[in-house]
Amino acid sequence: MPKDEFLHFEDMSPGTVFPLGPKSVSADEIISFAMEFDPQPMHLDEEAGRNSILGGLAASGWHSCAMMMRMMTDSYLLRTAAEGAPGVDFVKWRKPVLAGDVLQGETRVLDARESKSRPGIGIVSLRHELRNQNGETVLESENPVMVRLRPAETAQS
Repeated sequence: MPKDEFLHFEDMSPGTVFPLGPKSVSADEIISFAMEFDPQPMHLDEEAGRNSILGGLAASGWHSCAMMMRMMTDSYLLRTAAEGAPGVDFVKWRKPVLAGDVLQGETRVLDARESKSRPGIGIVSLRHELRNQNGETVLESENPVMVRLRPAETAQS
């Protein structure tokens, strides 16, 4: 996509919503992620998961975040003039993500302001929410992201 077709700061006004998902979560991917990054029993073994407070083979919270990141990338980030994020304000894992779940949700723009210290950059505050197939919220997160302002030569056309 040509850079001038990207979403810029000016396109990300408060209230803008980007859909996330759907994303089916398989037992194989839960186990694969856990083996490499979070090898706790409830993420590696169905029986251990059932015997835990999670109630089944459950994705690591970090796996849930990684899946959300992929959904964000597929939905809007690859077509946004984003320059990264300075951090994450919070992540809340509300319910376990279990093998067989189908996740979907949205990213909502909460606030947008021009950066005082970086000319040509805006700071966009985002809120993300993922729900399972039963409509239950499984993950909530908020973070700022840095997004380039539209170049002056294209802003006037």
